[in-house]
Amino acid sequence: MTEEERSRIISQDYADLIIYYRNNPRILEGIPNAVIQIMNEAYAVLYIPVAQFASRRAGNYGFLIVPNVLGLASEVALEASSVNELRNIPNFNLRGEGVLIGIVDTGINYSLPVFKKPDGTTKIISIWDQTIQSENYPYDYYFGTEYNSAQINQALQAENPLDIVPSTDENGHGTMLAAVAAGTNMNQENFNGVAPEAELIIVKLKQAKEYLINYYSIPEGVSCFQENSVMWGVQYCIRVARQLDRPVAICIGMGTSLDAHDGNSPLSSFLSLLADFPKTGVVTAIGNEGNRGRHYYGKIDPTIGNATLELNVGENEGSFSMELWGDAPGIYTIDILSPSGEYIPRITAGLRVSREITFIFEETVIYIEYQTVEALSGDQMIFIRFRNVTAGIWKFNVFGQGDLATGFHIWLPMGDFISADTYFIQPNINTTVISPGSAEIPLTVTAYNPANGTLFVNASRGFTRSNMIKPELAAPGVNYLAPNVAGEFVNFTGTGVAAAHTTGIVALILEWGVVRGNQLNMDTIEIKNFLIRGAIRTNNLTYPNRDWGYGVLNLYHTFDVLRSNI
Repeated sequence: MTEEERSRIISQDYADLIIYYRNNPRILEGIPNAVIQIMNEAYAVLYIPVAQFASRRAGNYGFLIVPNVLGLASEVALEASSVNELRNIPNFNLRGEGVLIGIVDTGINYSLPVFKKPDGTTKIISIWDQTIQSENYPYDYYFGTEYNSAQINQALQAENPLDIVPSTDENGHGTMLAAVAAGTNMNQENFNGVAPEAELIIVKLKQAKEYLINYYSIPEGVSCFQENSVMWGVQYCIRVARQLDRPVAICIGMGTSLDAHDGNSPLSSFLSLLADFPKTGVVTAIGNEGNRGRHYYGKIDPTIGNATLELNVGENEGSFSMELWGDAPGIYTIDILSPSGEYIPRITAGLRVSREITFIFEETVIYIEYQTVEALSGDQMIFIRFRNVTAGIWKFNVFGQGDLATGFHIWLPMGDFISADTYFIQPNINTTVISPGSAEIPLTVTAYNPANGTLFVNASRGFTRSNMIKPELAAPGVNYLAPNVAGEFVNFTGTGVAAAHTTGIVALILEWGVVRGNQLNMDTIEIKNFLIRGAIRTNNLTYPNRDWGYGVLNLYHTFDVLRSNI
């Protein structure tokens, strides 16, 4: 790759497109002015001028190759999962020794004591900082800078560590995830990492490019990361682990709601591919969208031919996007009534439809894209972007064509991508699992409060749109004590916290299976089955269910069940 081609990876003047090419290079042909970067045998990334992307519009390429933008899934837990109970048994004193934990997130404050071994050296194998550009990028990735453990140890001895390793965590989310999963025990703070002897691989993701922030209308100052950046980060963790011939548990504590919610997005499919590798466990968060009013599910009344829904838009919302996914093989169309009473008649469906709608009495502009057969799911998708949106109640009629058009879902953005004052008047709390939590093979977890045994109030609910069982398990994720970026121990809440906790549990299972030779080539599917068998279930619920999956994570019970079976 030439220097000019390499510059496109980080340049704001070039757009990224994800291609699932399946080792067929002919698929990569025919796009003018494109530079191609092969990620692996299944995926590649194309870089084209932003002006070319804007002029041809996303629909001309196929919607799902436009990278989605992911946000963060987080806002006295070891006892709850019975880790300490298991450690009291000498042969099961699992602490993550020999296992790597990959954190793909906002980076890490490597100078904190919680990331040091007893001798004062770092427990971080390497940091790939995608935001710092140099010639020291890893492998053939051509962007970012890699720092190894020797450099980090040198930095820790320096008067100003950032002069040697200038990688930081401005947000603190990645620091928290790493500490929960693999932090060194800090007795004076009453803090215990789940796998304190595991070592860390850290990926600091670069912020999404401006063209995507504008395309999805992400508010200014909100942390957001491109789908392909996360894919590169996960692959980096896998390659480091393979190079060292060690098992790895990878934590993804972020996601998006603008997705088909069926496990077929590029990132979801990518994670399912890698999670099936031997000596690998991948954990994702289900999200914190269950109680925020950002999902609507409707059915078409055949006697009427349409369903009506209402969306409340808060003051000063500005701009946002939403997606409608219709159940195949039906075909769906919409009309719109604005808060001032201006009516946009039914927009006729086509194979690909792109419309720009303006209003006489309002400044709002709506861009609507129809894809009757979306490339990966085969279902219909309607993508709606609001600009300068008027506050108040917006009404939509969704029409179904033919007797096979029955149900449809609509999702608003997740987390801080939209204000709490924008929501559906009659929302549906189910099918709010974020992507890549909807991926088939990775272990997806929800969060509960171990103090009172209740589900986290905002936890997303399953199942996926295709009725795949998600979440599989519930883990501690409410008022979880962990260090922030400044090293202060505070309470964190969210399913991202639960995902980090579970990643530490997965590292302990990999230690038992791979490092200690009991199950040498175990993958995420085997790990999931172990944990599901040992999950704690109550008599008054039917399992699996949309809230708790197969039950509450309990490592001691997992091995107790395994012992009983043997």
